Amino acid sequence: MSVNQNSSQQGRRQFLGAAGATLGLPLFLPRHVLGNMGRPTMGMVPPSEQIHLGVIGIGPRATYDLQAMLTLPEVRCVAVADVQAQRRDAARNMLNNQPGQGRCEFLRDFRTLLDRQEIDAVLIGTGDRWHARAAIMSAEAGKDVYCEKPCGITMQLCEEIVQVFERTGRVFQAGTQRRSVPNFQQAVRLAQEGKLGQLETLYASIYVPTLQNHWLPGQPTPEPTEVDWNLWLGPAPWRPYNEQYVQGGWRGYYDFDSGARLLDWGAHTGDLCQWANQSDATLPKTYEAKEDGIVCTYENGVKLIFDFIADPFGDRGPKWISRLGTCPIRLVGSAGSLETGDSGETVASTEALQSLLSPAAARVKGLDVTQHAQDFFSAVKTRQLTAANATVMRNSHLTCHAAALAWILQRKLELNPTTFRFVNDDEANTLRQRAERKWA
Repeated sequence: MSVNQNSSQQGRRQFLGAAGATLGLPLFLPRHVLGNMGRPTMGMVPPSEQIHLGVIGIGPRATYDLQAMLTLPEVRCVAVADVQAQRRDAARNMLNNQPGQGRCEFLRDFRTLLDRQEIDAVLIGTGDRWHARAAIMSAEAGKDVYCEKPCGITMQLCEEIVQVFERTGRVFQAGTQRRSVPNFQQAVRLAQEGKLGQLETLYASIYVPTLQNHWLPGQPTPEPTEVDWNLWLGPAPWRPYNEQYVQGGWRGYYDFDSGARLLDWGAHTGDLCQWANQSDATLPKTYEAKEDGIVCTYENGVKLIFDFIADPFGDRGPKWISRLGTCPIRLVGSAGSLETGDSGETVASTEALQSLLSPAAARVKGLDVTQHAQDFFSAVKTRQLTAANATVMRNSHLTCHAAALAWILQRKLELNPTTFRFVNDDEANTLRQRAERKWA
């Protein structure tokens, strides 16, 4: 609700907020829960049904997400926070040309954005180092959260996200948008329905893992109004400023990245394999790194293999069908297999399976976030679970993190799928978390 709306709506919101607190409900309820004063005119969304969105971090991916979200008639972006003036200016130029959006505030410090009670939901598009902490702070401030992946840079942070969102009652959607893309949904459905026979092996494509711990050469630190280096680093360890970091060159550095870069694709592909195995409520028990991949085994005997691709954005053959695009997965059962990727096409190993596939004319690219965003905003209205809710995210992310630690430590690991602790391995359990810098 904007500050210019009439006092009767403000009073009603204050009353219902107090009632929600009395009943143990979330304090800040979206205006969809509050209802609306009067009916909309045809083709318009009344102020009481609008979702006021804030954006934390407005780099290339968040810009892509936001453009999709703004196609939904109920969404209004009212605040954008980014530590870089250049990115704030780019967002201002984009939103000024967006019809029907109205006034938007551009901020350096996202804490100012979280102080605005009229903001219902936030899109978090920072680098990995900030995802979990920003999501947690947003939930504590009464906001629903769409968080780009990887949502937690450590196993502990993934667990903490679940705890905080359960306690606050906020809506959470991980940015694993392939859960809402038709070809991936179809492949998972056929696997779950037994059309592949007994599931045997699930293949999740990933980059070859890497670890980088060196520092780039130090450069003069800009004024905070241009680049707030302290806030950019946030909970990550301090290091000298270098412009390459803030231009996207942070990727691959252990201090800033997740699981030796395994989660860049694994957060998507491993998540889809988890779903196909109907394992959203659990995760594999053992993890063993091999020369060309990491083998993860569920208690039911099904294997999830994180398969290394040397050229993930080029020729992915002969192990994968290159024309199927990036982030491919392969689901193998006793009666056949399916392979699909970001092109939207699916290839079956038998004519019988191929006949079950929907026509290729309805293909949607795997990067498309439109349906995933719609799922999130629908949940903001209904207070239902999203497709990639916090528990789903935690279990698929923990699978990736455990696999990455098996590769880093170069030994087989066993994980208790109930406690999320490694069995008889203190070193691996120590690596479940990282120390956080006192950035505030």
